Amino acid sequence: MNLPGTSTAAQYLSRPEGRIAYTVEGSGPLVVLVPGMGDLRSTYRELTGPLRGAGYRVAVTDLRGHGGSDTTFTTLGDVATGGDLLALVNHLGGPAVLVGNSMGAAASAWAAAERPDLVGGLVLLAPLLREPKPGAVARAANHAMYRALFVRPWGAAVWAWFYRSLNKGTRAPWLEEHVDAIHASLREPGRLRSFRHLTLALDHRAVEARLPEVHAPAIAVIGSLDPDYPDPADELTWLAATVAAEPILVPGVGHYPHSQRPDVVVPAVVSFLASLPRGTDGWTVSTRG
Repeated sequence: MNLPGTSTAAQYLSRPEGRIAYTVEGSGPLVVLVPGMGDLRSTYRELTGPLRGAGYRVAVTDLRGHGGSDTTFTTLGDVATGGDLLALVNHLGGPAVLVGNSMGAAASAWAAAERPDLVGGLVLLAPLLREPKPGAVARAANHAMYRALFVRPWGAAVWAWFYRSLNKGTRAPWLEEHVDAIHASLREPGRLRSFRHLTLALDHRAVEARLPEVHAPAIAVIGSLDPDYPDPADELTWLAATVAAEPILVPGVGHYPHSQRPDVVVPAVVSFLASLPRGTDGWTVSTRG
């Protein structure tokens, strides 16, 4: 399955309950890109080319139930996705640097804690590594809302509208094309159901509990207008203290800094990758602590 903004046909990784779609291009140390909830792998169209050009082997994956991945999965969320990432790194030959947006960043952080030998670094784009406060009240309210909103016939359109709203400030020129692709994907059989189940299963507490075990070098990139944080600058301060991530605040953008301001994010990611230790066969895993 090719998506708008992509030119490489998907390959498939077999996992318990289904297959994960991914693409891989280039040669060199492995970099794995993972989107956030409700997104497609084409969200990384601004990053994949420069990374290949800089000498990296770039794999981009779809989440369970998203894009080209199967809708047969019953286990969803950060930990399941983190397991998929580790399986993909093993399959392609790691270690890898993991680049994750939103929920994808949470899954990447969990993977770094679970298998530090397979993760040479982390790029955390608008990461959601902890539950919002007050946790229990917010989860109950959100679950009721998700059950009502993400059903046919309006569910795909609701998420498309909300996804667009998260792109506050500067927007990618191809945003509307991308939103249309998300909307069309969610109208495929089984995908809205999988997405709704993910929204109900998602709980970042499993990741937050593992953060003391994350020692991979990291950068954290957050947009100054990101509506998912009460205070984006404060979240960066917390990330710097919690996982020793180098903080990067991108002015004038929301939840997708990699697509909204690639002129800022792409050089930052390339510079970070260039700073990481590597041997003749790929990344040299290093730890802090």
